Amino acid sequence: MGIAGHDDIDSKETQLSTWEQCALCNTRQAQMSTPDAHSLSSFSSCEVSDALIKLGVPHGGLIPDVYMFSPAPSAAPVKICAPAYTVKMVPASDKNAPNLSTHFVDTVTPGSVIVIDAPPRSVCPYPSNFLTYSNIGYPTCMVLRLETKNAVWGGLMTAGAQARGAVGVVISGRCRDLSEHRAAGFPVFARGHSTLGQGTFVRPLAVNIPLVILPLGIEQGPDAFPPVEVNPGDWIIADEDGVVCVSQHMMTDVLKLAVVGREIDARCMQDIKAGKGVQASFLKHRGK
Repeated sequence: MGIAGHDDIDSKETQLSTWEQCALCNTRQAQMSTPDAHSLSSFSSCEVSDALIKLGVPHGGLIPDVYMFSPAPSAAPVKICAPAYTVKMVPASDKNAPNLSTHFVDTVTPGSVIVIDAPPRSVCPYPSNFLTYSNIGYPTCMVLRLETKNAVWGGLMTAGAQARGAVGVVISGRCRDLSEHRAAGFPVFARGHSTLGQGTFVRPLAVNIPLVILPLGIEQGPDAFPPVEVNPGDWIIADEDGVVCVSQHMMTDVLKLAVVGREIDARCMQDIKAGKGVQASFLKHRGK
């Protein structure tokens, strides 16, 4: 499941509150210029996710289970806002998949954020006695997605990425050499870290192709978190709260709604601090 199409945007606006629709209309009438990286970067990942939810994107653009490992949490606030340069990896045991002729870091586009999808391994957590688990409400067929235990990004890659002008890396997988990334001040977002390197376990398959990133753990049924599609050139906004992907064609509408959302939240904050209550403030400014 990818990000909602542009044709769906107008229909989704009917779900907005009256205040939001009016503010969005006024913003459009002001004929704002096409948003660029600077304007989008002024908003947090949370504000961008809120805008995407209002536009009907079920996952709010969130790339799940990914956290900031570099710089260190005590450092100054870190934010990435840049187009994605995607990298798909496969298990090293896959002899049928093609090999890259050049290391993927050496082909990174300056000013981009590298987004890596490491290969997961899928296992059934209940290979026996499935009827017992079925009796307590679990489906009889379940798949547990676990990332490989090795890292796919290390200190040498950070050095190469910085030399190429990359602004950071987002990994659906693990990293290593944390002290080297932090010493270099290079933003690294990942699902975990490891002592193990890449070569023995996985290898790059392709660059600049669409990625479909799935959440970790057991995900089934109508409430399962949907996969997130990241295409080359999609905008990645990453900070200490998480990593969000914005489809290129939605950037203008996301920015407009983020402006509206910030104004609403500022009004709510003012009233809440004045003691008017969360519920009353939400009802007044959010309409619910």
